Amino acid sequence: MKSYSYKNYGVVAAMMVLTVFGACKKNKTQPKTDEPTVQSNTKQTPTTNRRELTNDSLFLYAKEIYFWNTTLPTYDAYEPRKYTTQSTDLANYELNLFNIVKSSGLADYVPTSTYPKYSFIEDITTRNPAVKSAAPDPKASVDLEGNGNDMGIYDISAVGIGNSMYRLYILAVNKDSPADLAQITRGSYITKINGTNIGTVVNVGTSSQIAPAEITLINATIFGKPTTLQLEGVKTDGSTFNVTLQKTAYRSNPIYKTNVITAGTKKIGYLAYARFSNAENSITALNAAFADFTTKGVTDLVIDLRFNGGGYVSTARHLINLIAPLTATGTMYVEHFNNNLKNRKKSDPSILSNQPLLDANEKVQYENGKMVTYADIDFSVVNNTEEFSKVGGLTGVKNVVFIVTGSTASASELVINSLKPHMTVKLVGQRTYGKPIGFFPIRLENRYDVYFSLFESKNSLGQGGYYSGMAPDYLMSDDLGTFDFGNPDDLYLKQALNYLAPNITTFSSVNKVMSVSAKTGNVSLSRIEGQFNNGERGFVGMIETNHKIKK
Repeated sequence: MKSYSYKNYGVVAAMMVLTVFGACKKNKTQPKTDEPTVQSNTKQTPTTNRRELTNDSLFLYAKEIYFWNTTLPTYDAYEPRKYTTQSTDLANYELNLFNIVKSSGLADYVPTSTYPKYSFIEDITTRNPAVKSAAPDPKASVDLEGNGNDMGIYDISAVGIGNSMYRLYILAVNKDSPADLAQITRGSYITKINGTNIGTVVNVGTSSQIAPAEITLINATIFGKPTTLQLEGVKTDGSTFNVTLQKTAYRSNPIYKTNVITAGTKKIGYLAYARFSNAENSITALNAAFADFTTKGVTDLVIDLRFNGGGYVSTARHLINLIAPLTATGTMYVEHFNNNLKNRKKSDPSILSNQPLLDANEKVQYENGKMVTYADIDFSVVNNTEEFSKVGGLTGVKNVVFIVTGSTASASELVINSLKPHMTVKLVGQRTYGKPIGFFPIRLENRYDVYFSLFESKNSLGQGGYYSGMAPDYLMSDDLGTFDFGNPDDLYLKQALNYLAPNITTFSSVNKVMSVSAKTGNVSLSRIEGQFNNGERGFVGMIETNHKIKK
């Protein structure tokens, strides 16, 4: 069984290849990218309307490959071509996809939302490009190749100080970004934005709220898209900062922080990991962190995934193999596609024959003179079962605590679920996002990548289905962001350390990350929820890139 790994994040080469495939002239080596047909669909009449053709494609791909495809209506009942009245092509296709998901009525559909929970469409022309370019990706501040194009402030937390004021703490800063280079970290807080003081609380009834003018300012700056931002505030060491940040394209390290904490007789390795980026961006960084843990004699682990929405399955698999003890053997996880894909024969006609399977260099692949397409992939259970293959020198860890929140999703949850049958795994924080579903991209119009929910992952015990999220073993209040990553005084990390080293109250750490920014005497701290337009601050998903070809 030959295994194919591909890369679908480079835009230029892929568009060049697929532009050829999208031409009107068809021959035996050119897939008919955007004109799938099903003879029994009486309303699918010939058309040259671009939106109608793409709307057809969205529906017909879903009918074959969507994980919940059996619940979808017929083409004639659904009428995908009616989604042509929105102002942009993307808006039409997103509305169509949402209604496909809605018609399934299952886990991908959330009645209170106007977007699917899992599936989505991406306009590849708005991706973060390589560092030398400058076009933002609206779905992620840093993409899965580690390319950032912003000022680096990932998210913020408004923390009430008593009833009279609040502090605007920074929850996370993208590594190697302008904010990071200015030595602003999680645990720092902002006192002025563009010369305007912030921190005013107004009382409405029995609740405290941020002053409306300050909410407007924060939304227009921290969550807006200015090219320049002037900030004043206080760092974690108590010193003040006054910096002007410029929007910049940069390459970001996916690791926020590592630390080795001594608690009694235990050496606890701490890793705060931002995203499961591609191999080039993540593997070397992860290997270095675990090599350091090995050298320092780490006995237990805390893996902080509180902001990690997932990414590449291949990178998640590598992290699992770094964490797992030598006793973890056999099945790691299984990817289950729908029955139509599981059971299809190689000779069966498939709409996936319109999708070339590009290699790691984004080139078309051939086998025996025939172009390899997604229709050649083996979707059976046996060939979508992944086994443990231990890497790294950290071989004897038996206890791992994951720090999680509602932003912990997909590939992060895959790591947790895969390790549970093989070692003691505990969760500290809040219920996770809930995404046991993964996908690979389907490209339409040589411009839009569609990520349908395609497969469900389960661990070696057949456990999965955490569509409502994973419940923490230790439920915590809101993450205030008052301490930097790796600081034992951080409430989430403190609870994780308490589990791994109960009754130990004094900790020492290799990396000095102690913070003074949260000191407020005996005044209580609480999260204030503002009307922030923070949108999607990171990628949420689980992308499979390693495929076996059906023989």
